Amino acid sequence: MRKTFLLILLGAMFVVSAAAQSGRRGITPPPPPSPERMTEPPIVSPAERASVAPAELTVLPESVLKRQLKALDKGSFSLADFGGKVLVVNLWASWCGPCRREVPEYEKVRQEFAGRGVEFIGLTAEDPRTSSDRVKQFARDFNFRFRLGWADHETAVALMNGRNAIPQTLVIAPDGRILSHWRGYSPAQGGNHLRETIERALSEASPAAQK
Repeated sequence: MRKTFLLILLGAMFVVSAAAQSGRRGITPPPPPSPERMTEPPIVSPAERASVAPAELTVLPESVLKRQLKALDKGSFSLADFGGKVLVVNLWASWCGPCRREVPEYEKVRQEFAGRGVEFIGLTAEDPRTSSDRVKQFARDFNFRFRLGWADHETAVALMNGRNAIPQTLVIAPDGRILSHWRGYSPAQGGNHLRETIERALSEASPAAQK
């Protein structure tokens, strides 16, 4: 009897132990707690989100009109030298890809308005001490026949009016008013836009300006 009882007791203990082991294997451990976020997104003030563009110039300052600009080849000139004419001022650079597409179109417009009271001026803000050969080569390669000159820092800053994109084009009335100022080159506009703007400028100018 004692042996039978001991066998029954040992068997019961074995069953209980096996059941316990089985239960432990079936329990899925809980996932580890998610790490806390240590930093917050940076706070950006409204001024940093979008800078306010400077107001467009409506009239060229007298100091810019009368400033002497070194010509590409020799001599110098100022924008004021062409009083009574509509001025087209193109800001360009020899490294500027869009300028290579724009200049040939603008050259056609320049030829169309020959003798009609319009002066075409091309200014580059490149350094004449280091870029002279490259700039002159560009003018030859593209037959750029505008009156070409070097824009010193002060002149370039004033004409660009805080926007350093190249190219830029200004159409200026004989009285110094800036009738139109655009930046960049678009195939959809290009020479056509320049042509239309000059025609409008001439229509607003006095008859003497068109001689």
